[in-house]
Amino acid sequence: MDENMLYLGLNTEGERVGLTLSQGNRHGLVAGASGTGKTVTMKCMAEAFSNAGVPVFLCDVKGDVSGIAAPGADNAGMQKRIDRFGLRETFRFRGYPTVFYDIYGQYGHPVRATISDVGPSLLARMMNLTDVQEGVLNIIFRIADDRGLEILDLKDLRAVIQYVSQHRAEYLTTYGNIAPTTLGAIVRALLPLENDGGDLFFGQPDLDIRDWMRTAPDGRGYINVLHSVELIRHPKIYAMFLLWMMAELFEELPEVGDADKPRLVFFFDEAHLLFTDMPKALLAQIEQTVKLIRSKGVGIYFVTQSPSDVPDTVLAQLSNRVQHALRAYTPAEQKAVRTAAQTFRPNPAFKTEDVIMNLGTGEALTSFLDRKGVPSIVQQTAIICPESLMAPCSEATRRSAMSASPVAGKYDEAVDNLSAYERLEEQAKRDEAQAELDRQRAELEAEKAALAKEKEKAKAEAEKKKAKEKEKKSKQAERRRNKIESQLISTGGSMLRRGLLSVLKKL
Repeated sequence: MDENMLYLGLNTEGERVGLTLSQGNRHGLVAGASGTGKTVTMKCMAEAFSNAGVPVFLCDVKGDVSGIAAPGADNAGMQKRIDRFGLRETFRFRGYPTVFYDIYGQYGHPVRATISDVGPSLLARMMNLTDVQEGVLNIIFRIADDRGLEILDLKDLRAVIQYVSQHRAEYLTTYGNIAPTTLGAIVRALLPLENDGGDLFFGQPDLDIRDWMRTAPDGRGYINVLHSVELIRHPKIYAMFLLWMMAELFEELPEVGDADKPRLVFFFDEAHLLFTDMPKALLAQIEQTVKLIRSKGVGIYFVTQSPSDVPDTVLAQLSNRVQHALRAYTPAEQKAVRTAAQTFRPNPAFKTEDVIMNLGTGEALTSFLDRKGVPSIVQQTAIICPESLMAPCSEATRRSAMSASPVAGKYDEAVDNLSAYERLEEQAKRDEAQAELDRQRAELEAEKAALAKEKEKAKAEAEKKKAKEKEKKSKQAERRRNKIESQLISTGGSMLRRGLLSVLKKL
């Protein structure tokens, strides 16, 4: 249409309908029942943004979005659509510059994040922790920060939990009570998270969000496709990843204000998984992120079956709308149709509620912001056809794109850097070595004390023996003296008697 508009379809009057490029960061919603054309619409919008030089992120939950890397297939039906939408002069079947990612590393470059980056709030939601358990998890993260223990992966988290368990009495007055039963519950909650692929997602090298903000040599924005066929079977991991990604964008990107075009556009398929059983605090965080992230030049487009899947506070931030058909067989579905109709600016030419239920495949009600940021009236629109393949790409195409991608080799091999687990293992070894040294010192001191005691005992016994010998000798001398005295007395007595007798005889 012009440089500032992305051509997306024709209304019932044959007029072109498009999304204002400068308003692309005002977020949007692509909704509709299964099989009504949401995926094709998402691909057409992604191609349009890419052609405008805007990098794009797509979730591939069914595997068919990967076809955006390959040229579309020509047939009579496509030729009719090309003529119908007036694309004969510009349309050509072609693939788009694509970078494939996969948390499990099978169908794209691995995607990783550190547990520290994810944080305790998102982690607690993934693990279905109670408020008390989440509070203890926050304490665990705080202790790790204060101790310089970096938590990068699950084994780091387990190591820190074990450390806290061993030292919880020391932290009682500083951080509060840490009950062993709560720590045990957190450890048990790690098991399903690990089984769902958390051991693959948490780690390094962690994703640099700026790698998704690249343009190809021909000026088109790279389309980053996250293979989510396996991931969607583990909705907690999927939701956590998308929430983490929004938080990363908000924290890392600088303010750009109003720009001619977005810096990056995200399409989150199966968006209802983000908001199922969402805690109020986390919902408020998402609402704030969606509200403020547009100033960073990022557009977020939620793709889901019904607008009612998205909370009203978030839905109010989604200004660009594409509504495919909804079916209303139950009172709840009828209410959803009425709600969807009320989100559009009315068109006097038709009743929005009736049209929603009668749209054909590839048709939608659309309303986009104009250059001044005013929503257009709702229009019944036939969505254009994509230039890329409307089916999964071949394995050869995928492998070729991966080998030629700008991040080839950057994330493919996991690394295990020095972190909490290794530090605590080293500390445990040092403590064990110190304990062994203390034990040896204690044994040496005990041996010295025992030796000194033996010496003291031997000395005492020697002195006792010496005293006994001395006493014995003294007694022997005493006996000799007594004997001599007795002998002297006896001899003296004899002499005295003889002398006296001699004198008496003379008388």
